Amino acid sequence: MPELPEVETTRRGIEPHVVGRKVSTLDVRQPRLRWPVPAELSALLPGKTVEAVKRRGKYLLLQFDCGYLLVHLGMSGSLRVVERSKEPGKHDHVDLCLSDGKALRLTDPRRFGAVLWQDAGEVHELLAHLGPEPLSDDFDDQYLLAKAKGRKTAIKTFLMDSKVVVGVGNIYANEALFAAGIHPKRAAGQISATRMNRLVYEVKRVLAAAIEQGGTTLKDFVGGDGKPGYFKQQLNVYGRAGEPCVSCKKPLKEIRLGQRSTVYCSHCQR
Repeated sequence: MPELPEVETTRRGIEPHVVGRKVSTLDVRQPRLRWPVPAELSALLPGKTVEAVKRRGKYLLLQFDCGYLLVHLGMSGSLRVVERSKEPGKHDHVDLCLSDGKALRLTDPRRFGAVLWQDAGEVHELLAHLGPEPLSDDFDDQYLLAKAKGRKTAIKTFLMDSKVVVGVGNIYANEALFAAGIHPKRAAGQISATRMNRLVYEVKRVLAAAIEQGGTTLKDFVGGDGKPGYFKQQLNVYGRAGEPCVSCKKPLKEIRLGQRSTVYCSHCQR
């Protein structure tokens, strides 16, 4: 699944190609995504200008004067800027066609993505209860300590809860916990202030580094500018179960937490 760095890479990739452009049509070839694409959008958007491309967690928000077009890439989706005349493929479900002859094309083989609408001045129910952005000043050690107080939930599961903080997916939760030296099964409420401070720092560092390098290359992900990410070569634990730890050389272990693969070093993470 594309994680926050991949989504931010996509946002940066498409932004210069769509901002300031006027919508000519919205072509919906397959409305049955994770949620149905609202039928009224095909009449609402033509003639409107894309004012900005924003991100909230893993949602992309294309801003118009009357609201926002919300796009989620699901498990296998990607957004590409293509020539409008380019023949759509089997999994090219939605085109936001622009006045300059280009189209913002959503490709989604598994159809777990979404194209939704949020009226100006409102907050969509899918965004209403999200926690702070991990790279914002609102996400700090004092905030995380307060949220974790008394919680017996495993810290990795806690960190991946979008109501606690948005966008810290499986890959980067693994990496941040390793960098902070914290065992993924440790109860969130049992982590000291000093170690929580280190964890917040590592979450921000790992995500910022991934964004800088274009996101992690996954089988189904292609950036908005057509370039894959290059962060995968720097992963210390994710996908490396059984391989030697980069620090102590002991074999990395793998368990399941919240139905997700969790790789860690039993020697370096306590």
